[in-house]
Amino acid sequence: MEATGEPVQGLGSELDRIEAAVASGQTDLRDLGFWPLVARIKADPSLIEAHADQVGRIDAAAFRARVRPIVPVWLGNLVILGGGIGVGIVALVVASRADGTVAGLALLVAAGAWTVGVHCPTHWLVGRAVGIACTGYFLGGPPPPRPGLKTDYATYLRTPARHRAWFHASGALATKAAPFVVLALSPLTNAPGWAVLATLGVGILQIVTDLVFSVKTSDWKKVRRELAVARRG
Repeated sequence: MEATGEPVQGLGSELDRIEAAVASGQTDLRDLGFWPLVARIKADPSLIEAHADQVGRIDAAAFRARVRPIVPVWLGNLVILGGGIGVGIVALVVASRADGTVAGLALLVAAGAWTVGVHCPTHWLVGRAVGIACTGYFLGGPPPPRPGLKTDYATYLRTPARHRAWFHASGALATKAAPFVVLALSPLTNAPGWAVLATLGVGILQIVTDLVFSVKTSDWKKVRRELAVARRG
């Protein structure tokens, strides 16, 4: 991999400036010029080793100053997995024992619950597998707020770019798969045809919205970014 040509000491001085600014109450890392520095660091393994810890400190400090509440990872996983997956299982049981509209609505509830419930825990699980630590759950994103999982950016930087791409892709793939898993289980229920078709529609709609929006603003944008870093390496 080619070096960026940016002196390590020069980057250190810039990071020191940003860290001091965050400590003084400025938390907009974009305005502080943080992310272009991070992009340069990603491009050179020697810079990653020299600056990952400080980048992680800055990112964590700005995040903690800006976002509340932050829930421990174990609690977030328990609530989201227990709630989302548990609600989905109960809904499928209802769909298998009820009839008509109740069974149909229960099938849709299962699809929705699993779609929400698997996203962040899948990111967490894949992160653990590739070496990316996560530090907490929070509510964020465009309205309505939804659960997010905060990464430890020092471990994120030290993880190879292709693995970072898989980390971002994992939650999106799990979310897209969830309605189709429910669809595969629908023959075991009494859900009417309209509910089965609606569940299929939920799955297709998610794929379409990913193709239109997520490649520009969300997980798939980050996948493309990290794959581009990997190709340059």
